[in-house]
Amino acid sequence: MSEQESLRCSTARNRGGVQRVEGKLRASVEKGDYYEAHQMYRTLFFRWIYYQNSAADLSMLVLEVLEKSETKVEDEILESLAKLFSLMDQNSPERVAFVSRALKWSTGGSGKLGHPKLHQLLAVTLWKEQNYSESRYHFLHSSDGEGCAQMLVEYSASRGFRSEVDMFVVQAVLQFLCLKNKNSASVVFSTYTEKHPSIEKGPPFVQPLLNFIWFLLLAVDGGKLTVFTVLCEQYQPSLKRDPMYNEYLDRIGQLFFGVPPKQSPSYGGLLGNLLNSLMGAGEDDDGAEEAHEDSSPIELD
Repeated sequence: MSEQESLRCSTARNRGGVQRVEGKLRASVEKGDYYEAHQMYRTLFFRWIYYQNSAADLSMLVLEVLEKSETKVEDEILESLAKLFSLMDQNSPERVAFVSRALKWSTGGSGKLGHPKLHQLLAVTLWKEQNYSESRYHFLHSSDGEGCAQMLVEYSASRGFRSEVDMFVVQAVLQFLCLKNKNSASVVFSTYTEKHPSIEKGPPFVQPLLNFIWFLLLAVDGGKLTVFTVLCEQYQPSLKRDPMYNEYLDRIGQLFFGVPPKQSPSYGGLLGNLLNSLMGAGEDDDGAEEAHEDSSPIELD
């Protein structure tokens, strides 16, 4: 008997064993023998735990084979890894270890954040599980702005307050821009504002923050620092709704408008960056680019 046939026979025997225990459990409940039923529940619990652990172990072995064989990253393999992820217990610590290792493999162990396609597949799985926060994280590292927007519409409608309808997409757009993904930032904004039932058709929009994002995306295309600065100043009352917004905008200023990273503790926020930009106007572009790449990233939770 081959190893594969042996595995199939073993799986069938285990499934049959579980079914027998379930039959005994039902019979015990019907007879009112609750002590026996308790024992059957314990047996089933430990058997399912064993299956889960075995499945997680085999999934990690799949990754080990991919790593050691230096297998080329292909969509079919990424889809298989995402399928394994979807079958794991949502609360299992092995699931966290699996996805971390899978993402590392998907970029050749380079320390990058993972293949965008794998992130997109993981995001969709987590969306189906209604784990919106984790889904959003993976969408941010994908190139699927439309899928991200549709998930955010559902997230906002099911978990958010009506007064926060704008904040769900504003955070996503700013974070996409911090990751230098301008295309996905535009797509997530346009899709979200078109599909959300609580947002009236625009622009202009009823919500000031949505108007700010609309202008910001136009400003990013233009790349003019004065426009960016005036825009941020005019919308400060709305931007104060979340203390992280100005942190994101500092980073966006560095990436798209030539604002250098903060250097002097005497000034903070946009004013400090604007002054540093004026005083450092004579620096060459290469040096500025290196400064942008070396500046501390903002965590996107």
